[in-house]
Amino acid sequence: MPLRRKNKKIDRQVLVENEELPQPSNVIDNNFGDNTNANIFARNEDSSDDDDIKFCPAILPTMDNELDVGQIRSNREILMTDAPPDHYNYTYAVFYLLGIATMTPWNFFVTAEDYWMYKFRNTTINDTTNITPDLTPMQKSFTCDLTLAASISGTTFLILNAIYGHLVSLKVKMLSTLFTILGIFIITTSFVEVNTDHWQEQFFLITLFTVVIINICSATMSGGIFGVAGLFPSHYMTALVSGQALGGILSALAFIFVLAFGAAPNVTALIYFIIGSILILLSIICYLIMSRRPFFKYYIEGGDKFKILADTPSHSRSVDSGVDLEPNIKEVFGKIFVEAVNICLLFATTLSVYPAVTVLMQSEYYGKGYAWNDIYYMPVVNYLFFNSGDYFGRILAGLWEMPRDNPHTVLLMTVIRLLYVPLFLCANSNVHIFLPVLVHTDVTFILMIITFGITNGYLANISLIMAPRSVMRHEKEMASSIMAASLSLGLALGSLLSMIFVQML
Repeated sequence: MPLRRKNKKIDRQVLVENEELPQPSNVIDNNFGDNTNANIFARNEDSSDDDDIKFCPAILPTMDNELDVGQIRSNREILMTDAPPDHYNYTYAVFYLLGIATMTPWNFFVTAEDYWMYKFRNTTINDTTNITPDLTPMQKSFTCDLTLAASISGTTFLILNAIYGHLVSLKVKMLSTLFTILGIFIITTSFVEVNTDHWQEQFFLITLFTVVIINICSATMSGGIFGVAGLFPSHYMTALVSGQALGGILSALAFIFVLAFGAAPNVTALIYFIIGSILILLSIICYLIMSRRPFFKYYIEGGDKFKILADTPSHSRSVDSGVDLEPNIKEVFGKIFVEAVNICLLFATTLSVYPAVTVLMQSEYYGKGYAWNDIYYMPVVNYLFFNSGDYFGRILAGLWEMPRDNPHTVLLMTVIRLLYVPLFLCANSNVHIFLPVLVHTDVTFILMIITFGITNGYLANISLIMAPRSVMRHEKEMASSIMAASLSLGLALGSLLSMIFVQML
């Protein structure tokens, strides 16, 4: 229910998410008076939000001022919840799936590098593999052009979504983007079996255009679903971001299996794109079902776990009068400025060295004839170990959120994490020209990549959970969308820095 007011003096209503109550209970005795005036906590027996039933003695916003704990006690508010249960944790599972869907299709698109190299090869040479000894101009520029097209389009639309996203309904944002991505993937899949050798330039432009469309849709969908996740209990945000990390693990496993079986580029690309299409179609079906469930509707339509109604002088409990409050972008950004800077710096640090720099690293026993060191070391360590660490870090942050509601400490931890950058730049590689090699052993590099992933996931999840709690109820969706835009901006900055770092090696 949105905040409303009749005038500045009458009927204050507070809607907050209380997240620090020690334990659920049907009655809270705070010794405020007799039983008729005591604070009562009414809770559905079937509610699935047991882990989030906590009382937060933080500042509670009102229409005209902010109530502290003393004001709450003197006003003898009534705390209640009427949230329906999330049967079988279905909504939680769909958030997980949507997290996977926001990243995995794009990961498959990028992972099919051999396929793109084959499509843009020199066709005047009778080459049945994927890469000729001398790369063509399109082969050389494709990865860079792909990154720039994705970063610019994705970041731009995430920022636009943060500013104007609340003006577009969630159903339109989610379904229109998911159906568009599905259509693009079906078209991309059909091109696998089409001979494009005689019109490579046109196919190159078509591919870049599809990349722009995919990232515009993905950014709009990501901004929308992050905004929605901010309206739910914090562990639903954990499900979303954990799903993104799980998508990275699935992509890494697919890449390793492709290496193990040695399939042709066309075959591997066909498998990647079909899996991506199936995943998007499954997301559409599951989202349509979820959008009709009472639990999902409750939070989307403005329900909070707890509604605190402060007694007015006339002891009135009337609400639903006046006009709805609209979020202000400047006010919301001012409240979560530290969290936004933190998430941007975090992902700029990560993308500055991963994967552009780390993929150039090699085993200390490279070239000795061992399959692990020559073939599987980098895919397993660089992709699977990092994404597994990232996934574990996000899960850990959902279970053990420390520090809690202290963005400055989180920012300090992110700044300290910058120490990883020089270590990765000086890790073992045969492409070093200017920088020395300080990290020689495989064990050291593996520990670095795993802890790098864990810290990325842990700090990212904490920041994304913390931001919605720093604003009022009607500002939560915009706050989460701003965080998604800041994340994308960090990815773009990191991608640009990675190009510089690669040249520094």
